[in-house]
Amino acid sequence: MLRCFSAGALGVLICLCGGCDRSSSTVPPPVSISTTSPNQALNPLGYLNVAQPKLTTLRLFLGPKEVVAELAVQPVEIQTGMMHRTEMGENDGMLFIFRGPHRASFYMRNTKVPLTGAYIDPDGVILELRDMKPLDETPIEAATDRVQYMLEMNQGWFSLNEVGPGTVVTTERGTFRESFFRR
Repeated sequence: MLRCFSAGALGVLICLCGGCDRSSSTVPPPVSISTTSPNQALNPLGYLNVAQPKLTTLRLFLGPKEVVAELAVQPVEIQTGMMHRTEMGENDGMLFIFRGPHRASFYMRNTKVPLTGAYIDPDGVILELRDMKPLDETPIEAATDRVQYMLEMNQGWFSLNEVGPGTVVTTERGTFRESFFRR
């Protein structure tokens, strides 16, 4: 759906190196992506040329609201995101997990589903919400360099469910730090 994109050459490095440090993570292993078919080969920019298979999921709690989020952890999962998919379930989302906080930026290359992205800090607090237009490749940069997670939901989900900046997101395993970066 959206790909990580940060300003300048650092952006390319962040996008290609994005993902969770497996040595200190409790995130379940992602679904293996086969690249045996020419149609599934990685693009030179690091994303798949087709929709990726459904990723490992985890229940998230945004205040009293519950969603099921696919976990984009590995670089190819982050780079591909929701690209080439045609729908997302009503209470489904995709959570992008980065190794550390940075000024994240996303765009909608090859993404046909209108989305809203929540930039989230290391403690699981929503910092800002940004609407994203299908197929728009204009980078949508976070206002801060404290973004460690990005949750994408169908456009309008956050307003419909009265979830906004300041909301703390947790998982069925606890806080984001406990769930993803337990040492």
